[in-house]
Amino acid sequence: MGKKSNGLNSAKKLRHRRHTSLWLKKKYVQRILQSKLKFDPLEGSSQARGIVLEKVQVEAKQPNSAMRKCVKVQLIKNGKQVTAFCTGDGATKLIDEHDEVIVEQIGGIKGRAKGDLPGIRWCVIKVNDQSLDALRKGIIEKARK
Repeated sequence: MGKKSNGLNSAKKLRHRRHTSLWLKKKYVQRILQSKLKFDPLEGSSQARGIVLEKVQVEAKQPNSAMRKCVKVQLIKNGKQVTAFCTGDGATKLIDEHDEVIVEQIGGIKGRAKGDLPGIRWCVIKVNDQSLDALRKGIIEKARK
């Protein structure tokens, strides 16, 4: 764009310029079109409850070669499926199929995947209403269902 208009009767052109330049900003477009609420499986909430469908292993991105332990979770609120990362050593041994878990966002840049986990944006924090971290450390034992 060239130089800004100035002087009398230029308000309409300045207003139009501001309007068009706002639509070039990603954050503005996301806010106005409410794309976070439309496409986010958690529908804007910070945490969601779900049922474990299966345990999966995800290959880490280059240059790492680890198999990261994750679980496929079906959310109760809307039936959508997400893959959630199980944090900590031996955490997947404490999670069985059909367990009820709570997932939250993993905290990657701009709500995207974090670190070497391709496409994984959630992590498991509770299993059957018991903290996964406390279960892992042996502070509490897993409840029988």
